[in-house]
Amino acid sequence: MDDIAISVKNVSKSFKLPHERNSSLKSTIIHPFKKKTYEHQEVLKNISFEIKKGEFFGIVGRNGSGKSTLLKILAGIYSPNKGSVEVQGKMTPFIELGVGFNPELTGSENIYLNGALLGFNRKEMSAMYDEIVAFAELEKFMDQKLKNYSSGMQVRLAFSIAIQVQSDVLILDEVLAVGDEAFQKKCIDVFESYKSKKQTIVLVTHDMSTVKRFCTRAILISEGDIITQGNPNKVANDYSELNNEVIDKNITAKSEARATRHKTQTNLIGKNVIKYGEDIHLVVDWSKCDKKVKNLGVALYGNAGEYIFGANTILDEYNLKDATKAEYKISAHMGSGNYHFKIGIFGDTDKEIIEYIDDGPEFTIKRNPDLKWEGLSYIKHEWKKA
Repeated sequence: MDDIAISVKNVSKSFKLPHERNSSLKSTIIHPFKKKTYEHQEVLKNISFEIKKGEFFGIVGRNGSGKSTLLKILAGIYSPNKGSVEVQGKMTPFIELGVGFNPELTGSENIYLNGALLGFNRKEMSAMYDEIVAFAELEKFMDQKLKNYSSGMQVRLAFSIAIQVQSDVLILDEVLAVGDEAFQKKCIDVFESYKSKKQTIVLVTHDMSTVKRFCTRAILISEGDIITQGNPNKVANDYSELNNEVIDKNITAKSEARATRHKTQTNLIGKNVIKYGEDIHLVVDWSKCDKKVKNLGVALYGNAGEYIFGANTILDEYNLKDATKAEYKISAHMGSGNYHFKIGIFGDTDKEIIEYIDDGPEFTIKRNPDLKWEGLSYIKHEWKKA
């Protein structure tokens, strides 16, 4: 079909992983006839999809899902074991920005070197030179050797060269990880330009806001299979759910490990990944403590270590009496992100510490695109003309 830029039909790819290898001449001589055994790793399983000309197409998936292998097959670096890939027009892949740079050459020399690898002659690179340097914001550093550049400076230079290429299809892998916030804004402006010009783009990213903002269609890959295809919002939401399942498993594993370290048992009731506004129930069981527990304290912390909220039975004047277990409930009116509890188990006062659990239960609040506010927590507010 004339409107198809890339057609992927029933593509499968596997690799042979040797169980052991002779790493030295000595081991080869000693075991010359030892039979080598392999394990077949099936990375892609009968993948099929099409990308239309002018589409901004997203490919998402967790690390190890098969994205990188798929990209290299699209770029012609790998050949599939089965199936076919057809590309209409010239394709330029930017799978690893900066590949081909020489650290012993200056920034200026590397522009011409990288341009040659992309198919440009010296005259063509000279015509683009000033624009490349200005976009990378490296005017003062072009005569320095590349080995003296920071990693951020190097990828900025590579991206600035890459966007000069005029081709029918561009493959971009995690380019929004380039540079600081100001440079990322420039990258987004480039994306806006690509989209308005109906340039065919294949974008691989872990940033779901980018997928929702720019992509016209997308696919989600998991363990070598396409599990969602089509609407970018649906793909982005399914990707988040996939991550939430993994987060839930990881938190559960940490909870089981924590139970072996402390006499006091602390657990959350229900799932570890919740929605904004839902209740969180923390159960504290001190029945195995040697001393008489009379008071509890619970503190909530954000992922970056910020102290969000704390309460204890002493200040709340709540008497535990002869209980050996208590439930602490809060409502999740915080922003999306990861959180954890710290729990103190006390005697008569908060100075009499019986046990302190620094690595208490964790939970994650899912991102809700319908919320009309940003930040750590919701604060009731109103607008009024003055």
